[in-house]
Formats: sequence, structure tokens, C-alpha cells
Amino acid sequence: MKAANYLYFYALPLRIRQIERNFLMSSPRRQDICSRASAGLCWAFVLLLAGVGLGHQLTAHAIDNAPAGGEEKKPVDFVREMQVAAEATGRASWGHWGDQPNRYVSWSNHSNRLVPVYAFGITLDRVSGMNSIYRDSHRLEKLYGQHPTGTLNAHAEYFDQTDIYRLQQMAADAGKKYIVLLVFDGLDWQTTRTAAIATAGAVAYQEGRGTGFAFQDYRGAPTDFGLCVTSPANEGTAGDVDAQAVRNPGGNKTGGYDPLLGGQTAWTWPVDNRYLIGRNRLQPHAVTDSAASATSLCSGYKTYNDSINVDVQGVQVEPIARLLQAKGYAVGVVTSVPVSHATPACAYANNVTRDDYQDIARDQLGQPSIAHRIDPLKGLDLLIGCGFGVRCDREPDQGTNFESGNKYVADSTLAAIDTTRGGMYRIALRTGERSGKQVLAAAAQDAINKNLRLFGFFGTVEGHLPYRTANADFDPVGGRDQPLADRLRQKYAPIKPYVTADLEENPTLADMTATALDVLGKKDRFWLMVEAGDVDWASHANNIDTAIGAVKSGDDAFLAVVSWIEQNNAWDDSVVIVTSDHGHLFVLTDPTAFLPTP
Repeated sequence: MKAANYLYFYALPLRIRQIERNFLMSSPRRQDICSRASAGLCWAFVLLLAGVGLGHQLTAHAIDNAPAGGEEKKPVDFVREMQVAAEATGRASWGHWGDQPNRYVSWSNHSNRLVPVYAFGITLDRVSGMNSIYRDSHRLEKLYGQHPTGTLNAHAEYFDQTDIYRLQQMAADAGKKYIVLLVFDGLDWQTTRTAAIATAGAVAYQEGRGTGFAFQDYRGAPTDFGLCVTSPANEGTAGDVDAQAVRNPGGNKTGGYDPLLGGQTAWTWPVDNRYLIGRNRLQPHAVTDSAASATSLCSGYKTYNDSINVDVQGVQVEPIARLLQAKGYAVGVVTSVPVSHATPACAYANNVTRDDYQDIARDQLGQPSIAHRIDPLKGLDLLIGCGFGVRCDREPDQGTNFESGNKYVADSTLAAIDTTRGGMYRIALRTGERSGKQVLAAAAQDAINKNLRLFGFFGTVEGHLPYRTANADFDPVGGRDQPLADRLRQKYAPIKPYVTADLEENPTLADMTATALDVLGKKDRFWLMVEAGDVDWASHANNIDTAIGAVKSGDDAFLAVVSWIEQNNAWDDSVVIVTSDHGHLFVLTDPTAFLPTP
């Protein structure tokens, strides 16, 4: 049985409890119905719901464990075939990427769609609805540094991405000991729904929180759902990496969100898709990148695209992880993409540009950097992610102190942090002919036993964990033979077929998350960011098959989080926030196309 399927079967009782709570507790009327109905009938209905929610996982298990040699034919991987056909013909009846319905791909970048927020152990009341910053012109002007046109909304139920930072502060102020921020990079409501349909095998919702994944269905703790705005302060600001200064504060396009064009909700239809990608000439609000959005999530500031915890004037700001570390929290980051990419970078580092990967890693690992030359940061207590084996000889965007070698973590940094050379980190690297999960677990146990920090460095030659696909295997397709839309698709679409070593020598995101919880959980309190970064990479590649698979990988990481909390009976001390840093622009036009045929 594959490791991923152990997680599925481990989670079956948890899933049944989630669906039971979802049905019985989410509506007083349902509780009343069950209180007056026979217990047998009520339980039969609950188990029926559980069967619907779990059937796709059992099916995936059966596929993965089918006898070899043609004894049982594997069902057609229909989502993969849909992606292949869409790339070959340039169009698809079931959906498209961008604002042009007659082209399968006309946009490969981010959008200003409202993105979902799922909160556990904390409510969203203090930032949403009547308390939304988008109902208050004075607060709104302070947030954006100017009065964004068309953005004030007296009826806003949504809130701002910077409020995620405030929610984490509220959790710490309330004495919560375990705070987890799970970021599905690039995931919007539309992609979530598409993935839920393909995963659950049902078109189960048209609006709201939805159902089909654990992060949607879990009711083991008080939970809330809302939407947030992701637009940055501005785009077009340039930074000088060597001087660590901003050249042109204010950039060339300001942010904002116009609900008349983008929608009052994420499921509002129709909307102006050209507006959502910044192409409406009358209301050209800036569209965020992952650096500006992650700065909002982690530091509570609107800033310019490319900024890593630097405000619009070039002044460094302090992320929540460093604030909590100063208060005695252990802090860690887990990611499925390079450890010094924008989202994990914003958990801890400062830099005027997201592209200065080696210096960002120096901040993350407590070494002198271009941003902290004299007084280095303390460093994360745990960092697990990718970028291993990605070599680079020249990288002008990383400044004059760039070292040839590993692109994301300088070889000298790796040597300096190693405990065998006097450093503070037990290092786990991708190792030939060894299980990545076991390599990481052994290093983690050693770190626990010796009270060391932990750095795990894995990944494929493309810099991330292997792409999982909609049918839960690792056989992605797309981008190699077709004309590419733009530079982003040129970067993210090419996929080299994985060899056995790629799958065996890398842990999964869920493995990384479980390991991080084991290590950080030995401390009195912790803050942890988990990033399912491949949702974004798959969406830049305009590949719906790998986008769905990436959502599944993130959902497994969520299950690892709530399983740890339940095993430690820790919900009274825990807050988990699941969200995205931004959306893309996949438009689903035929939901039934993602239902498996009988």
C-alpha cells in the first residue's frame, strides 16, 4: 500500500466524525430533526454521507493497489485526458484559463478574485461583516496608503488579507499555544470547487464553504468561513537588491477591489474577468504576486509586488513568526516548493526583492544576509521544503553576493548551519536510494533527542515535490509539445517524467507536516506555516490535472495537522487558519465534466 493510502485509511474514522458533526452540528434544524427521528435512521443517513465523502478515497486505494499483469484494468485517468485534449486543440467545453472562453489558455498569472478562508478554533466575526475594513473609508485609506477607487463597500461581508495576520495575533493574545497557517498558494474558490467535484464525484455545491475536502468538512473544532481581498498596495515598484532600497515608491499601478466588477462573493456570476486580471482600463487595480500577499498574511501590511516584509517605502516590517519567537514560541515553515520562495520567505525574512533567494535563506537559517549584515536574525527553529539539487552559476537578480551552486540555499550557508560543523541545525537531505520519509524522520528524531533545530531539503530538479495528479498518481502531462502562452507558462508547464527515485527519495507534504508537528510539538508552544505551493505552480502551467492533485496534497497536510491536534487533545489551545495568498483565473463552465463516468 502506498504511503498516501495509509493516510487515507488512518483518516477514515476522522472523516466519518467530521461528516457526522457537519450534518448534526452545522444546523440547529438538523439537530432537531435527528432528536425526533429514530437513531437508526439518523445514523444511516450520516453513514450515507460519509460514504459519499469517502468513496473517492477508497476508489483511489483500489486503483493504486490493483493487481499487476493485466489482472484488473485500471480505470481511465479522465482528467489527464481532458488536459491533454485541451492542450492539443487549444480549447475545452468544460472550462478555460483567462478571460477568453474560446481559448483554453489566455492567462497564466494571478487574479484579484476573492479567496476563501477557513478558520478553526477562532471565528472571523471581528474582521468580517460589520467589522470589515472595506466598510470604513478611513481604515481603507490607511490600509492602501491612498483611497482606492471603487473599493469602499457598505455591504462588504469579505475582509482583507492583512486581517489574517491580525487573527494570528488575536490567537496568541488569547493564549493559544499552537497556531498553524496553512496556505494553499494560488487556490481560489473556483479551483477548490473543481477539485472537490473531481475528488468527491459529485456536484455538491454552487456557493459558500463547500464540501468534499477535509478542510471544508471538518467539524472537530469551532469553525468559520469567509472571503478576503488580496490586491497589493501597488505594482511596478523596483528594488535595489544590493542597497536594499526601493527606487520608485508607489510603483505604476495601485491596488483595490471593486465588487461591482469582481463580485460581492467568490461565486458571484457573471463578473468582469478582465478586471480580475488587471486589464479593465477604467478600473485597472493591481493584481498581487505571492510576495506582497504573503507579506500581508504574515506582517499585516499592504505592500508592493516583489516585497518580502518590506513596506511601500522600503522599510523592513516584522512578521508574526519573529514576534511570537520573541515570546517563547518555536517557529517553523514547511513547503512543497523551494524553501526561499516568496511565501515561505515572508514567514521570516526581509528583502526588497523576492528573487534574492540565497539571502532570504540566510535570514531563515540565522546567517548574516544582505538585509541583516551586522545583526543576523535568530533563524527559524524548523524549515522543511524543496530546492535541493537546483544548481545555478549566475543569477544577477540575487545581487553581487550570489554564490554559484545551489540556487536557493548557498552551499556556504548549508555548511555553516550543519551541527557536524558547529551549526545549530540537524540537516536532512534528499539521499540516493533512501526513502525521503525515513531520512526526514531519522533526522527529526535526532533533533528531538539532542534539542537541535531541523532543516530538511528535498525536491526534484524542477525545485518542488513531484506533481500529484487528480487520480492521485504522479504521472502528469502537459506543456512539453504545445505552444506556450507566456513566460510564466514557459517556466512552469514543462514537466519531466518522474523516475522511481523522485517518488521514493522525497517525502510528501503530509510527511513533512507530520514531522514538523512532531518536532515543534516537543516545545511548549509553536507557530507553523505549511504551504501547498504546487497549486500555484500547476495553475501557472494551466494544468487542471496537477492543480487538482496539489489541492489533494494540501488536504492531506490539513489532515496531518488536525490529527496531531486530536491526538494531543489540544483543540482548546489551537488555532488553524486555511487560506490562499491569491487566486488564478480558471473558469469552470461544465462542472459535470469532472464527474467520473460509470
